[in-house]
Amino acid sequence: MRRLRLQLIVGVTAVFAAAMPASIAQERARTRSPAPAGAKLAFVDLQNNARIASKVTLRFSITGMEIAPAGTARRNAGHHHLLIDTELPPLGQPIPSDFNHLHFGGGQSEAEILLSPGRHTLQLLFADHDHVPHDPPVMSEKITVEVMAAPEEKPRTTAAPNAKVFFIGLQDGAVIPPRSVVRFGQENIAITPAGTKQDNAGHHHLLVDTELPPLDREIPSDFNHLHFGRGQTETELTLPPGEHTLQLLFADHEHVPHDPPVMSQKIRVRVQEASATAAATPPPARAASGRTPAPNDAAVYFIYPRDGTRIFATSTIRFGLRNMGVAPAGVVRPNTGHHHLLIDVPTPPLDAAIPADLNHIHLGNGQTERKITLPPGKHTLQLILGDDQHVPHDPPILSERITIYVGAAAKRSARR
Repeated sequence: MRRLRLQLIVGVTAVFAAAMPASIAQERARTRSPAPAGAKLAFVDLQNNARIASKVTLRFSITGMEIAPAGTARRNAGHHHLLIDTELPPLGQPIPSDFNHLHFGGGQSEAEILLSPGRHTLQLLFADHDHVPHDPPVMSEKITVEVMAAPEEKPRTTAAPNAKVFFIGLQDGAVIPPRSVVRFGQENIAITPAGTKQDNAGHHHLLVDTELPPLDREIPSDFNHLHFGRGQTETELTLPPGEHTLQLLFADHEHVPHDPPVMSQKIRVRVQEASATAAATPPPARAASGRTPAPNDAAVYFIYPRDGTRIFATSTIRFGLRNMGVAPAGVVRPNTGHHHLLIDVPTPPLDAAIPADLNHIHLGNGQTERKITLPPGKHTLQLILGDDQHVPHDPPILSERITIYVGAAAKRSARR
Protein backbone atom coordinates (compact mmCIF):
# COMPACT_ATOMS: atom_id res chain seq x y z
CA MET A 1 0.00 0.00 0.00
CA ARG A 2 1.16 3.49 -0.78
CA ARG A 3 2.05 5.45 2.31
CA LEU A 4 0.59 8.94 2.29
CA ARG A 5 1.45 12.12 4.08
CA LEU A 6 -1.32 13.76 6.09
CA GLN A 7 -1.46 17.43 6.96
CA LEU A 8 -4.31 18.69 9.16
CA ILE A 9 -5.93 22.13 9.06
CA VAL A 10 -5.41 24.48 11.99
CA GLY A 11 -7.99 23.79 14.66
CA VAL A 12 -9.12 20.47 13.11
CA THR A 13 -7.02 17.58 14.40
CA ALA A 14 -7.61 14.07 13.09
CA VAL A 15 -7.73 11.87 16.17
CA PHE A 16 -6.04 8.61 15.47
CA ALA A 17 -7.13 5.58 17.45
CA ALA A 18 -4.60 4.25 19.92
CA ALA A 19 -2.10 1.85 18.42
CA MET A 20 -3.73 -1.52 17.98
CA PRO A 21 -1.85 -4.80 18.53
CA ALA A 22 -1.09 -6.90 15.46
CA SER A 23 -3.36 -9.64 16.78
CA ILE A 24 -6.45 -7.43 16.42
CA ALA A 25 -6.98 -8.61 12.85
CA GLN A 26 -7.50 -12.13 14.17
CA GLU A 27 -9.85 -11.27 17.03
CA ARG A 28 -13.41 -12.52 17.00
CA ALA A 29 -16.08 -10.33 15.47
CA ARG A 30 -17.48 -7.56 17.66
CA THR A 31 -21.16 -6.85 18.18
CA ARG A 32 -22.03 -4.14 15.67
CA SER A 33 -24.20 -1.14 16.48
CA PRO A 34 -27.41 -0.95 14.42
CA ALA A 35 -27.80 1.85 11.89
CA PRO A 36 -31.02 3.18 10.36
CA ALA A 37 -31.66 1.89 6.86
CA GLY A 38 -31.84 5.40 5.37
CA ALA A 39 -28.47 6.66 6.68
CA LYS A 40 -26.26 8.15 3.99
CA LEU A 41 -22.59 9.10 3.97
CA ALA A 42 -20.95 11.17 1.24
CA PHE A 43 -18.19 13.60 0.32
CA VAL A 44 -19.26 17.24 0.05
CA ASP A 45 -18.55 18.80 -3.36
CA LEU A 46 -16.22 15.99 -4.49
CA GLN A 47 -17.24 13.80 -7.40
CA ASN A 48 -15.84 10.59 -8.86
CA ASN A 49 -12.93 11.21 -11.27
CA ALA A 50 -12.44 14.75 -9.95
CA ARG A 51 -9.10 16.46 -10.54
CA ILE A 52 -7.77 17.95 -7.31
CA ALA A 53 -4.67 19.67 -5.95
CA SER A 54 -2.13 17.69 -3.95
CA LYS A 55 -3.23 19.53 -0.80
CA VAL A 56 -7.00 19.51 -0.54
CA THR A 57 -9.65 19.93 2.15
CA LEU A 58 -12.14 17.06 2.18
CA ARG A 59 -15.55 17.55 3.78
CA PHE A 60 -17.89 14.77 4.90
CA SER A 61 -21.69 14.71 5.12
CA ILE A 62 -23.80 12.27 7.15
CA THR A 63 -27.59 12.20 7.06
CA GLY A 64 -29.92 10.07 9.15
CA MET A 65 -27.35 9.72 11.95
CA GLU A 66 -25.49 11.95 14.40
CA ILE A 67 -21.78 12.53 14.94
CA ALA A 68 -20.41 11.51 18.35
CA PRO A 69 -16.74 11.32 19.41
CA ALA A 70 -14.99 7.98 19.75
CA GLY A 71 -15.71 6.43 23.14
CA THR A 72 -19.17 7.96 23.35
CA ALA A 73 -21.78 5.22 22.96
CA ARG A 74 -24.96 6.66 21.52
CA ARG A 75 -27.76 5.19 19.45
CA ASN A 76 -27.63 6.02 15.72
CA ALA A 77 -24.33 7.87 16.13
CA GLY A 78 -20.66 7.46 15.26
CA HIS A 79 -17.70 9.21 13.67
CA HIS A 80 -15.95 9.39 10.30
CA HIS A 81 -13.10 7.29 8.91
CA LEU A 82 -11.37 8.02 5.60
CA LEU A 83 -10.00 5.10 3.56
CA ILE A 84 -7.25 6.05 1.10
CA ASP A 85 -6.04 3.61 -1.58
CA THR A 86 -7.38 0.58 0.26
CA GLU A 87 -10.30 -1.83 0.31
CA LEU A 88 -12.98 -2.01 2.99
CA PRO A 89 -11.62 -3.52 6.22
CA PRO A 90 -13.42 -6.40 8.01
CA LEU A 91 -16.78 -4.98 9.10
CA GLY A 92 -16.97 -6.92 12.36
CA GLN A 93 -13.73 -5.52 13.81
CA PRO A 94 -12.35 -2.05 14.70
CA ILE A 95 -11.14 -0.12 11.68
CA PRO A 96 -7.30 -0.06 11.55
CA SER A 97 -5.51 3.22 12.25
CA ASP A 98 -2.69 3.92 9.80
CA PHE A 99 -1.81 6.06 6.78
CA ASN A 100 -4.53 4.39 4.72
CA HIS A 101 -7.24 4.40 7.43
CA LEU A 102 -7.63 7.86 8.98
CA HIS A 103 -9.76 8.23 12.11
CA PHE A 104 -11.70 11.35 13.05
CA GLY A 105 -12.62 10.34 16.56
CA GLY A 106 -13.01 13.91 17.74
CA GLY A 107 -16.16 14.24 15.62
CA GLN A 108 -14.51 16.22 12.81
CA SER A 109 -16.32 16.52 9.52
CA GLU A 110 -13.41 17.82 7.43
CA ALA A 111 -9.64 17.44 7.06
CA GLU A 112 -6.88 18.79 4.87
CA ILE A 113 -4.82 15.97 3.41
CA LEU A 114 -1.71 15.92 1.24
CA LEU A 115 -1.58 13.34 -1.57
CA SER A 116 1.14 12.52 -4.05
CA PRO A 117 0.43 13.27 -7.75
CA GLY A 118 -1.45 10.50 -9.58
CA ARG A 119 -4.66 8.50 -9.14
CA HIS A 120 -6.02 7.66 -5.69
CA THR A 121 -9.17 6.11 -4.28
CA LEU A 122 -11.14 7.63 -1.41
CA GLN A 123 -14.01 6.20 0.61
CA LEU A 124 -15.76 7.18 3.84
CA LEU A 125 -16.80 4.63 6.45
CA PHE A 126 -18.83 5.52 9.53
CA ALA A 127 -18.17 3.59 12.77
CA ASP A 128 -19.39 3.48 16.35
CA HIS A 129 -17.72 4.44 19.60
CA ASP A 130 -15.35 1.46 19.31
CA HIS A 131 -14.44 2.22 15.67
CA VAL A 132 -16.55 -0.77 14.53
CA PRO A 133 -18.70 -0.24 11.39
CA HIS A 134 -22.46 -0.30 11.90
CA ASP A 135 -24.94 -2.94 10.79
CA PRO A 136 -25.80 -2.33 8.00
CA PRO A 137 -22.53 -0.52 7.19
CA VAL A 138 -22.82 3.20 6.52
CA MET A 139 -20.30 4.10 3.83
CA SER A 140 -19.88 6.38 0.86
CA GLU A 141 -19.31 5.47 -2.74
CA LYS A 142 -15.66 4.63 -3.41
CA ILE A 143 -14.40 7.35 -5.72
CA THR A 144 -11.24 7.86 -7.74
CA VAL A 145 -9.50 11.23 -7.87
CA GLU A 146 -6.66 12.50 -10.04
CA VAL A 147 -4.13 14.50 -8.02
CA MET A 148 -2.41 17.14 -10.09
CA ALA A 149 1.25 17.97 -9.68
CA ALA A 150 1.91 20.84 -7.29
CA PRO A 151 1.63 24.21 -9.03
CA GLU A 152 4.81 25.99 -9.92
CA GLU A 153 6.04 28.76 -7.72
CA LYS A 154 4.26 32.04 -8.31
CA PRO A 155 6.43 34.55 -10.16
CA ARG A 156 7.69 37.15 -7.71
CA THR A 157 7.66 40.87 -8.43
CA THR A 158 11.08 42.50 -8.51
CA ALA A 159 11.89 45.01 -5.79
CA ALA A 160 14.59 47.64 -5.76
CA PRO A 161 17.79 46.38 -4.05
CA ASN A 162 17.65 49.25 -1.55
CA ALA A 163 13.91 48.91 -0.74
CA LYS A 164 13.12 48.49 2.92
CA VAL A 165 10.24 48.51 5.42
CA PHE A 166 10.43 49.27 9.14
CA PHE A 167 8.40 50.10 12.24
CA ILE A 168 8.00 53.78 13.10
CA GLY A 169 8.52 54.61 16.77
CA LEU A 170 8.67 50.98 17.87
CA GLN A 171 11.97 49.38 18.84
CA ASP A 172 13.05 45.87 19.72
CA GLY A 173 12.37 45.23 23.42
CA ALA A 174 9.69 47.93 23.69
CA VAL A 175 6.99 47.74 26.37
CA ILE A 176 3.54 48.53 24.96
CA PRO A 177 -0.04 48.60 26.29
CA PRO A 178 -2.52 45.83 25.39
CA ARG A 179 -4.00 48.09 22.73
CA SER A 180 -1.61 50.26 20.76
CA VAL A 181 -1.20 51.86 17.35
CA VAL A 182 1.60 50.32 15.28
CA ARG A 183 2.92 52.42 12.36
CA PHE A 184 4.80 51.17 9.30
CA GLY A 185 7.33 52.95 7.10
CA GLN A 186 8.90 52.15 3.75
CA GLU A 187 11.65 53.53 1.54
CA ASN A 188 12.52 53.11 -2.14
CA ILE A 189 9.32 51.16 -2.85
CA ALA A 190 5.80 52.47 -3.51
CA ILE A 191 2.56 51.56 -1.74
CA THR A 192 -0.29 50.34 -3.96
CA PRO A 193 -3.51 48.51 -2.97
CA ALA A 194 -3.85 44.77 -3.39
CA GLY A 195 -4.89 43.90 -6.93
CA THR A 196 -3.02 46.85 -8.46
CA LYS A 197 0.00 45.58 -10.40
CA GLN A 198 2.92 47.98 -10.51
CA ASP A 199 6.69 47.59 -10.64
CA ASN A 200 8.55 48.03 -7.35
CA ALA A 201 5.30 48.49 -5.40
CA GLY A 202 3.08 46.59 -2.96
CA HIS A 203 1.46 46.77 0.47
CA HIS A 204 2.23 45.92 4.07
CA HIS A 205 1.65 42.66 5.97
CA LEU A 206 2.20 42.36 9.72
CA LEU A 207 3.38 39.01 11.10
CA VAL A 208 2.44 38.51 14.75
CA ASP A 209 4.04 35.69 16.78
CA THR A 210 4.95 33.67 13.69
CA GLU A 211 7.85 32.83 11.38
CA LEU A 212 8.24 34.04 7.81
CA PRO A 213 5.84 32.26 5.44
CA PRO A 214 7.07 30.70 2.16
CA LEU A 215 8.31 33.56 -0.01
CA ASP A 216 7.01 32.08 -3.27
CA ARG A 217 3.41 31.76 -2.15
CA GLU A 218 0.58 34.10 -1.20
CA ILE A 219 0.91 35.25 2.42
CA PRO A 220 -1.79 33.61 4.60
CA SER A 221 -4.57 35.78 6.04
CA ASP A 222 -5.32 35.03 9.70
CA PHE A 223 -4.69 36.27 13.24
CA ASN A 224 -0.93 35.89 12.76
CA HIS A 225 -0.70 37.34 9.23
CA LEU A 226 -2.50 40.69 8.99
CA HIS A 227 -3.03 42.14 5.50
CA PHE A 228 -3.23 45.84 4.73
CA GLY A 229 -4.42 45.57 1.16
CA ARG A 230 -5.85 49.09 1.02
CA GLY A 231 -2.37 50.54 1.46
CA GLN A 232 -2.69 51.29 5.19
CA THR A 233 0.47 52.36 7.00
CA GLU A 234 -0.77 51.84 10.55
CA THR A 235 -3.09 49.64 12.57
CA GLU A 236 -4.46 49.43 16.09
CA LEU A 237 -3.18 46.17 17.50
CA THR A 238 -4.69 44.40 20.52
CA LEU A 239 -2.48 41.75 22.16
CA PRO A 240 -2.71 39.84 25.46
CA PRO A 241 -0.13 40.59 28.17
CA GLY A 242 3.22 38.89 27.69
CA GLU A 243 6.02 38.54 25.14
CA HIS A 244 5.25 38.84 21.41
CA THR A 245 7.12 39.12 18.13
CA LEU A 246 6.30 41.51 15.27
CA GLN A 247 7.68 41.66 11.74
CA LEU A 248 6.70 43.52 8.57
CA LEU A 249 6.68 41.81 5.18
CA PHE A 250 5.92 43.74 2.00
CA ALA A 251 4.12 41.95 -0.85
CA ASP A 252 2.87 42.59 -4.36
CA HIS A 253 -0.64 42.86 -5.85
CA GLU A 254 -1.20 39.12 -5.25
CA HIS A 255 0.15 39.19 -1.66
CA VAL A 256 3.35 37.41 -2.78
CA PRO A 257 6.64 38.70 -1.28
CA HIS A 258 9.03 40.46 -3.64
CA ASP A 259 12.37 39.29 -5.00
CA PRO A 260 14.46 40.09 -3.06
CA PRO A 261 12.04 40.03 -0.11
CA VAL A 262 11.34 43.38 1.53
CA MET A 263 10.95 42.81 5.26
CA SER A 264 11.73 44.45 8.55
CA GLN A 265 13.77 43.22 11.45
CA LYS A 266 11.79 40.80 13.64
CA ILE A 267 11.33 42.59 16.95
CA ARG A 268 10.18 41.48 20.38
CA VAL A 269 7.74 43.52 22.45
CA ARG A 270 6.33 43.01 25.92
CA VAL A 271 2.67 43.80 26.44
CA GLN A 272 2.02 45.10 29.94
CA GLU A 273 -0.98 44.25 32.07
CA ALA A 274 -4.00 46.49 31.60
CA SER A 275 -3.89 49.28 34.21
CA ALA A 276 -6.71 50.43 36.40
CA THR A 277 -7.19 53.35 34.01
CA ALA A 278 -7.90 51.03 31.09
CA ALA A 279 -11.58 51.90 31.35
CA ALA A 280 -10.70 55.42 30.28
CA THR A 281 -8.93 54.22 27.12
CA PRO A 282 -10.72 55.56 24.04
CA PRO A 283 -12.58 53.05 21.86
CA PRO A 284 -10.86 51.60 18.78
CA ALA A 285 -10.62 53.71 15.65
CA ARG A 286 -13.69 53.72 13.41
CA ALA A 287 -14.23 54.66 9.80
CA ALA A 288 -15.85 58.00 8.94
CA SER A 289 -19.19 56.18 8.91
CA GLY A 290 -18.66 55.14 12.53
CA ARG A 291 -18.39 51.50 11.47
CA THR A 292 -15.36 49.24 11.82
CA PRO A 293 -13.14 49.48 8.72
CA ALA A 294 -12.49 46.39 6.60
CA PRO A 295 -10.06 45.68 3.73
CA ASN A 296 -11.47 46.37 0.27
CA ASP A 297 -10.43 42.91 -0.91
CA ALA A 298 -12.13 40.98 1.91
CA ALA A 299 -14.83 38.50 0.88
CA VAL A 300 -17.26 36.11 2.55
CA TYR A 301 -18.81 33.22 0.65
CA PHE A 302 -20.63 29.89 0.95
CA ILE A 303 -18.49 26.74 0.82
CA TYR A 304 -21.69 24.67 0.93
CA PRO A 305 -24.26 24.85 -0.51
CA ARG A 306 -23.84 26.65 -3.83
CA ASP A 307 -26.48 28.70 -5.61
CA GLY A 308 -29.24 26.49 -7.02
CA THR A 309 -28.29 23.44 -4.92
CA ARG A 310 -30.96 21.03 -3.64
CA ILE A 311 -30.19 20.05 -0.04
CA PHE A 312 -31.65 17.92 2.74
CA ALA A 313 -34.08 19.45 5.21
CA THR A 314 -31.38 19.30 7.91
CA SER A 315 -28.06 20.35 6.45
CA THR A 316 -24.81 21.95 7.60
CA ILE A 317 -24.13 25.31 5.97
CA ARG A 318 -20.40 26.12 5.73
CA PHE A 319 -18.84 29.56 5.33
CA GLY A 320 -15.54 30.83 3.92
CA LEU A 321 -13.70 34.12 4.50
CA ARG A 322 -10.81 35.73 2.59
CA ASN A 323 -8.41 38.50 3.64
CA MET A 324 -9.91 38.85 7.12
CA GLY A 325 -9.88 36.77 10.28
CA VAL A 326 -12.66 35.42 12.48
CA ALA A 327 -13.01 36.72 16.04
CA PRO A 328 -15.85 36.11 18.53
CA ALA A 329 -18.43 38.80 19.25
CA GLY A 330 -17.15 41.29 21.81
CA VAL A 331 -13.50 40.78 20.79
CA VAL A 332 -11.91 43.84 19.15
CA ARG A 333 -9.14 42.95 16.70
CA PRO A 334 -8.16 44.67 13.45
CA ASN A 335 -9.53 43.13 10.25
CA THR A 336 -11.70 40.56 12.02
CA GLY A 337 -15.39 39.83 12.55
CA HIS A 338 -17.84 36.98 12.88
CA HIS A 339 -20.45 35.41 10.61
CA HIS A 340 -24.21 36.05 10.43
CA LEU A 341 -26.46 33.78 8.37
CA LEU A 342 -29.58 35.34 6.85
CA ILE A 343 -32.41 33.00 5.87
CA ASP A 344 -35.31 34.12 3.68
CA VAL A 345 -34.87 37.82 4.47
CA PRO A 346 -33.51 40.86 2.61
CA THR A 347 -30.20 42.45 3.54
CA PRO A 348 -30.68 44.41 6.81
CA PRO A 349 -29.54 48.03 7.29
CA LEU A 350 -25.74 48.14 7.11
CA ASP A 351 -25.29 50.92 9.68
CA ALA A 352 -26.92 49.14 12.63
CA ALA A 353 -26.47 45.92 14.58
CA ILE A 354 -27.75 42.89 12.69
CA PRO A 355 -30.99 41.57 14.26
CA ALA A 356 -30.88 38.25 16.13
CA ASP A 357 -33.83 35.96 15.42
CA LEU A 358 -34.71 32.78 13.51
CA ASN A 359 -34.00 34.53 10.19
CA HIS A 360 -30.82 36.32 11.32
CA ILE A 361 -28.56 33.71 12.93
CA HIS A 362 -25.53 35.02 14.82
CA LEU A 363 -22.36 32.92 14.95
CA GLY A 364 -20.84 34.96 17.75
CA ASN A 365 -18.45 32.28 18.96
CA GLY A 366 -16.54 32.42 15.69
CA GLN A 367 -18.22 29.39 14.09
CA THR A 368 -17.67 28.79 10.38
CA GLU A 369 -20.59 26.39 9.92
CA ARG A 370 -24.15 25.94 11.19
CA LYS A 371 -26.59 23.04 11.00
CA ILE A 372 -30.07 24.29 10.11
CA THR A 373 -33.45 22.68 9.45
CA LEU A 374 -35.68 24.16 6.76
CA PRO A 375 -39.16 23.20 5.48
CA PRO A 376 -39.47 21.85 1.92
CA GLY A 377 -39.41 24.41 -0.83
CA LYS A 378 -37.37 27.36 -2.07
CA HIS A 379 -35.20 29.41 0.30
CA THR A 380 -32.60 32.17 0.16
CA LEU A 381 -29.35 32.37 2.14
CA GLN A 382 -26.89 35.23 2.59
CA LEU A 383 -23.81 35.81 4.77
CA ILE A 384 -22.81 39.10 6.41
CA LEU A 385 -19.72 39.62 8.53
CA GLY A 386 -20.26 41.74 11.63
CA ASP A 387 -17.79 43.40 14.01
CA ASP A 388 -17.50 42.97 17.76
CA GLN A 389 -20.90 44.68 18.14
CA HIS A 390 -22.60 42.76 15.25
CA VAL A 391 -22.50 45.86 13.01
CA PRO A 392 -21.47 45.33 9.35
CA HIS A 393 -18.05 46.69 8.41
CA ASP A 394 -17.22 49.63 6.16
CA PRO A 395 -17.17 48.57 3.38
CA PRO A 396 -19.66 45.77 4.22
CA ILE A 397 -18.45 42.19 3.81
CA LEU A 398 -21.44 40.24 2.51
CA SER A 399 -21.97 37.32 0.16
CA GLU A 400 -24.27 37.12 -2.80
CA ARG A 401 -27.78 35.97 -1.88
CA ILE A 402 -28.12 32.37 -3.08
CA THR A 403 -31.23 30.29 -3.70
CA ILE A 404 -31.45 26.70 -2.46
CA TYR A 405 -34.17 24.06 -2.60
CA VAL A 406 -35.16 21.67 0.18
CA GLY A 407 -36.71 18.27 -0.53
CA ALA A 408 -37.25 16.17 -3.61
CA ALA A 409 -37.70 17.82 -6.97
CA ALA A 410 -41.35 18.43 -7.82
CA LYS A 411 -42.84 16.02 -10.38
CA ARG A 412 -44.36 17.56 -13.46
CA SER A 413 -47.99 16.76 -14.19
CA ALA A 414 -48.60 14.29 -16.98
CA ARG A 415 -51.59 16.37 -18.08
CA ARG A 416 -51.03 18.72 -20.96
